[in-house]
Amino acid sequence: MYQLLALINGIILSVMISVNGNLSVQYSAFTAAAIIHAVGSLFALLLCAFQKNRKPVWTHRPRWIYLGGAIGVFTTVFQNLAFTCISITSVIALGLLGQTVTSLVIDSSGLFGMEKRPLPRYALIGLSLSVFGIFVMLDTTVTTAAPGAAISFASGISMVLSRTANARLAEKTGALQGSLVNHLTGLPITVGLAAAAISGTPVTASAGGSFRLWIYLGGALGVIVVMLLNITVPKIPGFQLTLLVFVGQVFTGILLDSAAGSYHTGTSLWGGIIIAAGIAVNMILEQVTAVLKKNPRSS
Repeated sequence: MYQLLALINGIILSVMISVNGNLSVQYSAFTAAAIIHAVGSLFALLLCAFQKNRKPVWTHRPRWIYLGGAIGVFTTVFQNLAFTCISITSVIALGLLGQTVTSLVIDSSGLFGMEKRPLPRYALIGLSLSVFGIFVMLDTTVTTAAPGAAISFASGISMVLSRTANARLAEKTGALQGSLVNHLTGLPITVGLAAAAISGTPVTASAGGSFRLWIYLGGALGVIVVMLLNITVPKIPGFQLTLLVFVGQVFTGILLDSAAGSYHTGTSLWGGIIIAAGIAVNMILEQVTAVLKKNPRSS
């Protein structure tokens, strides 16, 4: 069940990145981030209004568990900036690399109070395939826009840190209220960044002045993404979660790039297949290992 939720989360996350990226193109990365958090806060408040048995929100310890929204601001801004430099598939691939490295560190050391889950030796096979698949996915936009590549990698790091803090908070407040706190804490930061970035420059609509409602829905999608992560993060290893979310992301990203006319090669598809194969190998070996532990004589 939790693995399926992770896949669904990846699909929604990929759509969200595309929607937020289009909003960033129309305005700017910082203004878009403020709009995203405002919409997300309003959407989460609306959902909470219908929720029964709400728990206390602002009285928990340690205080750093409230930083998920602040850290998530960097994820949103990094993704929006990278979207203007490289393809969405490359944004996703490099973000995955940052997530993978950070997840492995947290899993192996049990940082931030998370369950300690050292990487088994058999998982090195799937990890190697997954990392190879990431590099296969990258296209020429990465070589011509190195800053965009670095920003995408940083977005992966901040995403794992944000989801870890949010998950710890959600253990105390519930998944929906945790998502609300995430957006409320990020909102004033994004508004401040947007105000500083505008510096007296008026915000104008894109060419043609057409109003596209769908580009403003990223905040609502973000609420759902954070809720699903709040549910799945405590249940499965961070490394496995990262790759499962990616499977949903990558193929959705390929479809979105194709629809936008920016997908021209098969490398992204093959990279995604290689990564999916790595996940499949790890899951099979995990099941085999579990069976052997229960029936040592059969080995």
